[in-house]
Amino acid sequence: MKTQISPRPSVAVVAFDLISPFHLSVPCVVFGETHPSCPPFDFKVCSLEAGMLRTSAGFDLSVLHGLSALRCADIVIVPSWRDPDEKPPVQLLDALNAAHVRGAKVVGLCLGAYVLAEAGLLDRRSATTHWAYAKDFKSRYPKVELNADVLYVEDRGIVTSAGTAAAIDCCLHLLRQQCGSDVANRVARRLVVPPFRQGGQAQFIEQPIPETNANSRLAGLFDLVLQNLHESHSVESMASRALMSRRTFTRQFKQLTGTSFLTWLQNARLAFAQRLLETTDVPIEVIADKAGFGSVESLRLHFKRHMSISPSEWRRQFRS
Repeated sequence: MKTQISPRPSVAVVAFDLISPFHLSVPCVVFGETHPSCPPFDFKVCSLEAGMLRTSAGFDLSVLHGLSALRCADIVIVPSWRDPDEKPPVQLLDALNAAHVRGAKVVGLCLGAYVLAEAGLLDRRSATTHWAYAKDFKSRYPKVELNADVLYVEDRGIVTSAGTAAAIDCCLHLLRQQCGSDVANRVARRLVVPPFRQGGQAQFIEQPIPETNANSRLAGLFDLVLQNLHESHSVESMASRALMSRRTFTRQFKQLTGTSFLTWLQNARLAFAQRLLETTDVPIEVIADKAGFGSVESLRLHFKRHMSISPSEWRRQFRS
């Protein structure tokens, strides 16, 4: 009798001795737990080391699976690394390369980028890691196109993220690719985190914005724009509505969101188009107009650039 392959996407997370419980918990809570309306994943935590694993918090973990779990996983995640100065074991590096060669998506969260870089998977690719380690990372891996100012980066099947909370954004990004925006947003709401932070958003904002009347007006523009994405919006028109100069508006918007207004607007339009593609049968021409792209060609261009897939393919994938 022919063995049936499980239709569930499979995720393997690599644990190791002295792992941070928080970093391990992020992919576990997104992919390993059951969420309403989210199909279950074939989820495994694996390790090269045999027996009990110590954590950096002083308690131990019992991991049942070895690195053989990486041989059939659709997504392989290295949630961090215990010490940037320590070279990862050759067996782990070989297993990661083998997973990538057969088509698995390989992910390095936070200092997990060091492991992927040591395996050679990030050579001539865009990547990120925790901003505090950017200088060290660049000196060690000059072939990597490091951008330490962003939350996460995906480049040809290899994904890296910044530290701590950015790992949640990265895992929600992966969940969105597998299950669609609606499911990812539901999981985000359950975790009480922002439903969608684009990878290009800044890792941190230099200084908080005080509560002032001017900033209250600025924050109020979000709802206005989101309810009228089909209209034309510019920095000048937004600055005028906020009763600010262009320069003041640009500076305060960047402080508030970590990105520019035009980048934020484009991300909002893409997210809206995604939802319509997944949840309605509205023609793509109408979606392009409703989302404010102006033409189907513009929608396709931006969608392909940011999602590596066409709007039609995205709809087929999540409406099937």
